[in-house]
Amino acid sequence: MNDNSKPVLRFAPSPTGMLHIGGARTALFNWLYARHTGGRFVLRIEDTDRIRSTPQAVAAILNGLTWLGLDWDEEPIYQFARADRHREVAEKLLAEGKAYRCYATPEELTSMREEQRKNGKPVRYDGRWRDRDPADAPLGVPYAVRLKARQGGETVVHDVIQGDVTFANAQLDDMILLRSDGNPTYMLAVVVDDFDMGITHIIRGDDHLNNAARQMQIIEAMGWPAPIYGHVPLIHGPDGAKLSKRHGAQAVEEYRDMGYLPETMRNYLLRLGWSHGNDEIIPTEQAIEWFNLEAIGKSPARLDFKKLENLNAHYIREKSDAVLVDEIAAWIGRETPPKTLSDLARARLIKAMPPLKERAKTMGELAGSAAFLFDDGPRTLDDKAAKILTAEGRATLAAYLAAVAGAPWTAEALEEKAKALAEEKSIKLGAVAQPIRAGLTGRTTSPPIFAMLDVLGEAESLARLKAFTD
Repeated sequence: MNDNSKPVLRFAPSPTGMLHIGGARTALFNWLYARHTGGRFVLRIEDTDRIRSTPQAVAAILNGLTWLGLDWDEEPIYQFARADRHREVAEKLLAEGKAYRCYATPEELTSMREEQRKNGKPVRYDGRWRDRDPADAPLGVPYAVRLKARQGGETVVHDVIQGDVTFANAQLDDMILLRSDGNPTYMLAVVVDDFDMGITHIIRGDDHLNNAARQMQIIEAMGWPAPIYGHVPLIHGPDGAKLSKRHGAQAVEEYRDMGYLPETMRNYLLRLGWSHGNDEIIPTEQAIEWFNLEAIGKSPARLDFKKLENLNAHYIREKSDAVLVDEIAAWIGRETPPKTLSDLARARLIKAMPPLKERAKTMGELAGSAAFLFDDGPRTLDDKAAKILTAEGRATLAAYLAAVAGAPWTAEALEEKAKALAEEKSIKLGAVAQPIRAGLTGRTTSPPIFAMLDVLGEAESLARLKAFTD
């Protein structure tokens, strides 16, 4: 056991798929508490399921945590690599009479379960080898090692979120520690790893609450100190049902690809089950200062995509212009085929970013609204823009080009020329501005168009607009 007096917390995912937002929230809560207390946050990859565990899933977990900004304090530990240590503990329990060899065949266990179901009894191991004389052991038959669990009384899990949760020991059968092929089970491996890693607090989903009662029995059999448990209610969909694929995005990387920022996800996941008064916008530095386990709620939290979108809009506005340009570069770099930003495009984006970021709720919206700044040349019109640039719209555009000839190329001067043209033609300013916007961007929405003329510069702006008047 680690003798460090500071808390040690862990995130222990199974690498059988992507990092889901439920797991990401678990990682966040552990990370925040470790940072709040000055403790350590460690990562353990629980890869004992050799069939379903994949290197791709490990990479997805590490990438997801890195994108979220949740750093760990030591090299990740891979559970399967510690199998010899897990077997060592099982052998110790066996030698001390706290575990036993079970020679029941798969066929016998199947028959046992079928009989229990037929008689309406709970389906669990019946302890048939628990007190048998070792001399009865059949020769050459593989055996599993089972924990000799307490059969009477209760096991109480002291939980900082759920309170004391009591389990009747009669309901907890003699679980397998080593399978008949000699491989340790997940339940044994978790307990041994938590002890060896010095884990002081285990914060995880409440779907593990039953596991805690069973793991407590191994802990007690070994005479180890119990960690502090906190089992967090699961995340539900907007309809109150358990989160599933039908509710939309599941994996952290899906949220990244939908255009949400890591700051947004940290803030949003924090508020899914934890609160600090009525505060909704809680930057990470503030979250570290405030976070405690007592404020985690007992009820499942519901996803609210509208709230997530609004929160993301806030963090987009809060980000520096230069960082947002980097985010756009990363965003278009993930497109198929990937794109890159030239130095010229970056300079334009920096100049245009203040009005651009005011309207965007996702990085996709931001990149889309800025796309007309990425490269030079006449624009391809979308359907709405094409409807603006009718013969009449093109005539207005030509009149505007004549009006700005020789004028100073500043947003203010260019807007004044448009106003004067609108007054001359007895039309609204929008009737002049919309053809300019359509020709300049290929769309009917954009940041303030006269500022964008300034951003693109005289030569590029004129080249684009003349393409629809010649």
